[in-house]
Amino acid sequence: MASFHRLSLVLLTSCASLALASCDGASSVASPGAGTIVFPTPTPAAPTPTPSPTATPTPTANFAQTTQSGVTVTLDEQLAIFNAGTNNTLNGSAPLTGGITPAGAAATATPFNATSLNPTGSTFLVSTAFIGAVANANDTAFRDWTCSSSTLNFTTSASIPAANSCTGSLARTAAAPAATACATGTTDAGTVNNYRICRLPAVVAGTLALPRVDGVAYQINGRVDVGVDLGISGAAAGGAAATLNIDPGVIVIANANDAANDFLVVNRGSKMNAVGTAAAPIIFTSQQNLNAAGTSDSTQGQWGGVILAGRAPIANCISGTNNAGGTSTTCEAVVEGTGNALYGGAVANDSSGTVQYVQIRYSGIEITPGNELQGLTLGGTGSGTTIDHVQVHNSSDDGIEVFGGTTNMRYLAITGADDDGLDVDVGWRGFVQFLITAQKTIGATSDSFSMEIDSNGNEDLLPRTFGRVSNFTFIQTSTAPAAIRLRGGADFTFVNGIVKAVGPCINIVAGVDANGGKSTIRPANAALQEEGPPVFNSIYLACNGA
Repeated sequence: MASFHRLSLVLLTSCASLALASCDGASSVASPGAGTIVFPTPTPAAPTPTPSPTATPTPTANFAQTTQSGVTVTLDEQLAIFNAGTNNTLNGSAPLTGGITPAGAAATATPFNATSLNPTGSTFLVSTAFIGAVANANDTAFRDWTCSSSTLNFTTSASIPAANSCTGSLARTAAAPAATACATGTTDAGTVNNYRICRLPAVVAGTLALPRVDGVAYQINGRVDVGVDLGISGAAAGGAAATLNIDPGVIVIANANDAANDFLVVNRGSKMNAVGTAAAPIIFTSQQNLNAAGTSDSTQGQWGGVILAGRAPIANCISGTNNAGGTSTTCEAVVEGTGNALYGGAVANDSSGTVQYVQIRYSGIEITPGNELQGLTLGGTGSGTTIDHVQVHNSSDDGIEVFGGTTNMRYLAITGADDDGLDVDVGWRGFVQFLITAQKTIGATSDSFSMEIDSNGNEDLLPRTFGRVSNFTFIQTSTAPAAIRLRGGADFTFVNGIVKAVGPCINIVAGVDANGGKSTIRPANAALQEEGPPVFNSIYLACNGA
């Protein structure tokens, strides 16, 4: 990973200036008749009221302060870190129009050249002429392949067309279900809401193809595994690789009639190629969503979600050891919510397949407290895994959670998550560009952030969590402490972002005061894979309801 320049931490002071106003008066002379001059008795003019000064938000009010393990990153320290960046706006207001389009000063803000953050040989981050996830009202990057709701409307219509609605777009009220036989490798499970239901096997072996057939929905029944875990080395006893190929426009549903938690696991060494198009996205959803009345804007948690497990480096070993180079052949962990699906390894460029133009709706299940399934879970997936143009809608937990690995992502839309929008931790080292999160407006958990960066309290585990996030729009409507929570000693740079929040925008947390100072904001230390304090460039904050 290439090294990046860091701006040194500077504490700024502010001063206020008093504007003085003056007014000029003029007296008039009346001439009622020849030879007579009358000087009228002047009427005292009412004093000009002193205008009330416009209230300027306290700069530190844009930040939230948290004490962890007796360590506090103060509001002033957070303010200084933000102010050390370039072209940042601290006290912005009304940054968006039409849902996600930059407005006012946010529309003319100076962008940062994101390509300067790419490591040598990489072209993942591209340069843009705008901040935020979209350029203007004519930017179609997030249209068609997304579904719209009261949380966020991606269409140009004030009234969401049924074909674009997250609740009603799949309804087949008149059409008959497909009469053709189910695809090879799947079994006929009857009909639901005018769809032929073709059930996936419990374990996908070899190559299974899911073609789009009008009137067919493929079903996840309980836990479905793609392949059998090949282990860290790729040669575990009993392991077997498999591939699941899903065509554009395919609908995959969970089984609402079984007692088991329904979710899909792509195991280490196997792949899922779910490749849709903007006009025909692939949709993973609940069975209830096939009925226009089966879901609403408050629906969530009707099934488990999608899990990709890979062999890239992670920092949270349940066994073995880890290291900064990510070359450990013993470090692995269990994917949250699965009980036994393992992830992690030493293959940084590992591929778990391709997920493009995909929606994941109404997912997320709490197995036990703190042990949940998300919309999309990436466990140790490598840089060979492609994740772009993915929407997660109304997850009952996080929208997307990333546990370690090296996967880069772009064009993510996370709407209505009950917990965090994008959550990355335990040694993930990657890049994200073009990201929209719009938090659940009511009923979200008390710590639901637009983006949360963490390391599960182990500040100096290696590899260190590291991320570069460019061109994002965070719409924080929940009552979380902030829109962005950055903690765990993670190394992050944020550029070209718009943050609109009902409360503070940023919460930087440190859990250790050692090895040079407070973790997360301490100086660079190559021995710890530490690159220094976080960096913010071309970030527009509209906090506390501004």
